[in-house]
Amino acid sequence: MAVTQTRPQPVIELSDATFRRAGKEILQQVTFTVRAGEHWALLGPNGAGKSTILGLCGALTHPTTGAVHVLGSRLGRVELQALRRTIGHVNPRHPLRSPLRARDVVLTGLTGSVELPPRWQPSGDDLDQADALLDTLGLAGMADELWPTLSQGERGRLLIARALISRPRLLLLDEPSTGLDVAAREQLLETIDLLDETHPDTASIVVTHHLEELPATTTHALLLRAGRVVAAGPARAVLTTANVSAAFDHPIEVGHRDGRWTAQAARKRTA
Repeated sequence: MAVTQTRPQPVIELSDATFRRAGKEILQQVTFTVRAGEHWALLGPNGAGKSTILGLCGALTHPTTGAVHVLGSRLGRVELQALRRTIGHVNPRHPLRSPLRARDVVLTGLTGSVELPPRWQPSGDDLDQADALLDTLGLAGMADELWPTLSQGERGRLLIARALISRPRLLLLDEPSTGLDVAAREQLLETIDLLDETHPDTASIVVTHHLEELPATTTHALLLRAGRVVAAGPARAVLTTANVSAAFDHPIEVGHRDGRWTAQAARKRTA
């Protein structure tokens, strides 16, 4: 007897989502669905609308028209603060200024704050979970290191641990490779790839300008140009020479090898 496989539940659903600001249309009828366990890449040139889409997915803003469902709740009909606590955010421009210890930075993911709140005390389980995440993400033995002393790559992995401690169903990574050298970038991407094993049901969206910065575990992609979707769906079908060239309005050759993508300007062939 054949076994019927059910599709994973939607985590993000945008249906004809349009967003206007100061009379300007930033997004135009954007539609796509992210399901549990999928890993999406969101790509496009500057001004394409990537940050606006991430704001919708993170329940930080509402669409002007159309519908956005996040974790089963429609924006505009749900208490946003509660919804945001179930979403993990990784922003390399994290505004922490004080010399918090690495373990404490991770714990702020439970409070949803930049600093540890006054009089808040983590439980023993919280501390164990923070240390386990540090160990899993290659930061074992660094729990007491201070934020200002960490390298940019170490900070990037620490912020992923911070995002994961609340056990989110959705993880949003906003240009996580910003400011990293090649070695640090590769270490960060290995960390993101590891999440496919350690958090198999968590959906993720990575925003980037560069195909080389996509994790090997990327399953789907959305290409934007001027607020419109050029292509959306399985990554191998979307990230093609034709689609990427159309999104960036420039002839770009796309390659794919060992799970990683490359992109370079297409060279004119001489006779």
